[in-house]
Amino acid sequence: MPVVAFGLLLLLILLAVPVGAVLGLLGLVLDQVFTPAPLWRAMGEISWGASTEFTLMAIPLYILLGEIFLRSGIAGDMYEALRKWLVWLPGGLMHANIAASTLFAATSGSSVATAATIGTVALPQQKKYGYGERMFLGSIAAGGTLGILIPPSINMIIYGVLTNTSIPQLYLAALLPGLALAAIFMLTIIVGSKLSQSSGEAERFTWAEKRAALRYLLPPGAIFVVIMGSIYVGIATPTEAAGLGVLAALALAWARRRLGIKLLLTAFENTMRSTGMIMLIVMLAYFLNFVLSGLGLSQMIATLLDSADLSPLQTILLVIVFYLVLGCFMETLSMMIATLPIVAPVVFAAGYDPIWFGVVMMMLVELAMITPPIGVNLYVVQGVRHSGSIRDVIIGSMPFVLAILAMILFLVAIPDFVLMFSEG
Repeated sequence: MPVVAFGLLLLLILLAVPVGAVLGLLGLVLDQVFTPAPLWRAMGEISWGASTEFTLMAIPLYILLGEIFLRSGIAGDMYEALRKWLVWLPGGLMHANIAASTLFAATSGSSVATAATIGTVALPQQKKYGYGERMFLGSIAAGGTLGILIPPSINMIIYGVLTNTSIPQLYLAALLPGLALAAIFMLTIIVGSKLSQSSGEAERFTWAEKRAALRYLLPPGAIFVVIMGSIYVGIATPTEAAGLGVLAALALAWARRRLGIKLLLTAFENTMRSTGMIMLIVMLAYFLNFVLSGLGLSQMIATLLDSADLSPLQTILLVIVFYLVLGCFMETLSMMIATLPIVAPVVFAAGYDPIWFGVVMMMLVELAMITPPIGVNLYVVQGVRHSGSIRDVIIGSMPFVLAILAMILFLVAIPDFVLMFSEG
């Protein structure tokens, strides 16, 4: 039965059926074929329960926050400030791509929004200053994945809901690995630019220009302090902190005299479109998980692994390989929602900490965002680019795929790197 379920899942994806519809159809087919009880009758109740989960209310708020940042010009000014400070490094402007993605990720919580925003701002600079196209595109796609790991992360909220894990602790644990991964990306750029000579035209800025640009880094820093500070001081839940972040972003847009009806309507429209897509996937994935639980699939897989007598290390390496393969064929959000209820109990039973696995899971999802053929960020960057072949984006992302893999293996070898700030 697991083989049938997985085969049907891949077939529907290869037929280009929308991901939300795939999850719903798979649940209905498995219910009709393998269960005597009409589990589909519970679909309405399950969908309602999923859509009214208080913690998930943070998702549209973080998406709206990122939209306001983009539409008000704060993201563009932030990028220009980082360009002036980082362009002297080997690889030049590509470091600004990573740094800007890191800062934007700390406000938006979305990988796709991060890649699209930074790509929109950065790509005109690539041709202007003559940077090697492939690695430049790869740096944008890889930098965008930081939106999944660096708090506040939408995917981490969903992980916390699915595994009943503390979201504030997840945020605290992910901060250091997220910054470390950004640093590894920048090191990858330095090595790659030295080997390929892909740095563009050298730019020079005076210290006066650099100091003047620092004021543009204050808005994203202020938003991050508002969100994370309110959570850890204990005055707001992650959902309430998202609301505070939106209010702070609106205040910043008003102070810049950019807040208007047009900005709000565009931001609301894009937020509703993205939220509708995400929540459809969430609701139907919840239904699929309900059917799979009714079929006893979770228990079946756990029994299979127990009978294999795998060590904890072998178990986690098997899980990593599983997600490496699955990430090539499935959209990341649906992959996470559809598999976590099955995989997470197995990992926890092997003795791994839920907080630690949450961070590793986010990195596996990051990896899936830039691995072909379904890597979403690859298509986002190509869409912003409006020309050329997606093959260039894929090739440019490969060094960063290796960087994420190296970071995952490092966390497997030294789990305390994640847990040292989250415990207690």
